[in-house]
Amino acid sequence: METTILFAPLVGSLICGFGWKIIGETAAMWVSTGLLFLAALLSWLVFLTFDGPTEHIQILRFIESGTLSTDWAIRMDRLTAIMLIVVTTVSSLVHLYSFGYMAKDVNFNENESYRPRFFAYLSFFTFAMLMLVTSDNLVQMFFGWEGVGVASYLLIGFYYKKPSANAAAIKAFVVNRVGDFGFALGIFGLFYLTDSIKFDDIFAAAPDLAEQTVGFLWTDWNAANLIAFLLFVGAMGKSAQLFLHTWLPDAMEGPTPVSALIHAATMVTAGVFLVVRMSPLMEFAPEAMMFVTFIGATTALFAASVGLVQTDIKRVIAYSTCSQLGYMFVAAGVGMYSAAMFHLLTHAFFKALLFLGAGSVINAMHHEQEMTNYGGLRKKIPYTFWAMMMGTLAITGVGIPLTSYGFAGFLSKDAIIESAWAGGSMYGFWLLVVAAAMTSFYSWRLMFLTFYGKPRGDKHTHEHAHESPMTMLIPLGVLSFGAIFAGMIWYNSFFGHTEEVAEFYDIPLAAMAADGTAHLDGAEDGHGDASGQEAAGNEGGEQHVSFGGAPGEGALYFGPDNTVLDDAHAAPVWVKASPFIAMLGGFLMAMWFYIWNPTLPGRLAENQQPLYQFLKNKWYFDELYDVVFVRPAKAIGRFLWKRGDGNVIDGTLNGVAMGIIPFFVRLAGKAQSGYIFTYAFAMVIGLAVLVTWMTMSGGAN
Repeated sequence: METTILFAPLVGSLICGFGWKIIGETAAMWVSTGLLFLAALLSWLVFLTFDGPTEHIQILRFIESGTLSTDWAIRMDRLTAIMLIVVTTVSSLVHLYSFGYMAKDVNFNENESYRPRFFAYLSFFTFAMLMLVTSDNLVQMFFGWEGVGVASYLLIGFYYKKPSANAAAIKAFVVNRVGDFGFALGIFGLFYLTDSIKFDDIFAAAPDLAEQTVGFLWTDWNAANLIAFLLFVGAMGKSAQLFLHTWLPDAMEGPTPVSALIHAATMVTAGVFLVVRMSPLMEFAPEAMMFVTFIGATTALFAASVGLVQTDIKRVIAYSTCSQLGYMFVAAGVGMYSAAMFHLLTHAFFKALLFLGAGSVINAMHHEQEMTNYGGLRKKIPYTFWAMMMGTLAITGVGIPLTSYGFAGFLSKDAIIESAWAGGSMYGFWLLVVAAAMTSFYSWRLMFLTFYGKPRGDKHTHEHAHESPMTMLIPLGVLSFGAIFAGMIWYNSFFGHTEEVAEFYDIPLAAMAADGTAHLDGAEDGHGDASGQEAAGNEGGEQHVSFGGAPGEGALYFGPDNTVLDDAHAAPVWVKASPFIAMLGGFLMAMWFYIWNPTLPGRLAENQQPLYQFLKNKWYFDELYDVVFVRPAKAIGRFLWKRGDGNVIDGTLNGVAMGIIPFFVRLAGKAQSGYIFTYAFAMVIGLAVLVTWMTMSGGAN
């Protein structure tokens, strides 16, 4: 079953890419879509039925070189099962959605075939992502990692006739390769220190890495912290964290289904998945995880602040993606890996919903993306309106405070904010709360500018606005269900009591006695008994349960000192209520700006022009990178071209060709006298030189 899930998208990609001329364009697209839905169905069966320890499913021998021995194998545990449903569900719905969205594309001629190529890229992207999340070793993960990079390059630059699309694809490719360099160094370091790149071997060696030092950049580093940092650099590129984030908004140049696929559930979550997968190592790298928390919190605030002033509907949602990824990294940074995965799961539903809903709006408005040209669309496209409303309620975090009842984002985002407080990162806590208020503001701003007020922009476009076809509306309905219920359904599994989380991820439990000592329950079979531990915890209040086991025994690893989950549940009321208050504040501010006093945003932007331009220009990161990196790189390139290639290489070759060689040719011509004594004299000179050389070099000896 797992093998079918992995290879079904690859088969679909090959059929669409090479077989569409044989079976027809429409048939090829339906075959690839059907295979994706098959993979999604099987993924849900695996997710719902998986219950047990980690499984290893070998596919074939992969690399054998010296001590490096690795298989292409599927690592099947709860973490893999989560990623399978995330990737295949969103991808299958994107395939179905694309039938309507890509039916007629103005970027291609009427007789030009482009849809099979598009579906082939989508399916190949999905296969590469599945190869990444099912990997049993770092080399396999790297191959999937790079496959996703290639597919994203093709999808972002799908409109290859547009210079902006080509530039965006190149930018995404280059920035991700910068992150990949750090990822590769981390893999090299792990192989150097552990003589293996298999996850089981690495996890078993993690405690020893924490005690080792390694030389890097003329300095000695703690091995665990260094490796964790290098791996996170790779995650920064893939998940668009601050300093390596600049590619993500530009990826909007691809079609809207691509935006949903890349931003919501697949490529950008790869970095989060990497950090969570390596939790047995990350737990022994506290300094590195402090850096992860700092970057994640800063990214959440940065992206949310930029989203406040964007007017392109897809770019607003793109910066929202960047911000929400920051939340996930904060959760991982403070050691609450299950909360990071919780938000990854719920985010996939409501963010895919928002992207595909935005695509439905763009389709209705004849490819207009500026929200300033929308307005009053809720009666024109009611189904799209309600889908976008569900996504907005989910991402802003609407729910009943201090309960586990609410939309998906209410539960998962609140879990992260509580975890940040419990993990002792007040920097992360406050920045996430502020970012939550900003998220609420720009999300409701999008809704008000798009669906409320008077129509703006082209009158003809508004008059002919229409609802999207069923192939686009069905995915919106399915994702709406997830945006509403995903948080409530899986809250206890991801952020419930310790016993529930441990059972879900197959983590052994340890009972903590009153004197602080721990003993592993279920040592005979290697697994903790949740029910037995709960009983122990209730007996006289002398024991409570905590996560136990050795690194790698469960899908996640929580160190003995990691009490973030219990501390988060014990957080004071004001901490638990702060995300809801932030959401409410952002909503009321958006109402004030765009419903009650619509002239206020323009006046405020004019009065606060420096701040407005600072946010509008994305904190001037692009301009800064242009000065620091791009221009010097171009200058070096021009120097090497003009001086190195032009003057040195070309000059030398031309000089040899035009000067030295003709000289020797003329000299050789003069030696061709035709007299025997001339040739005999040359032979004598040659023999004299040979004898001299032999004598000076020791002769035949």
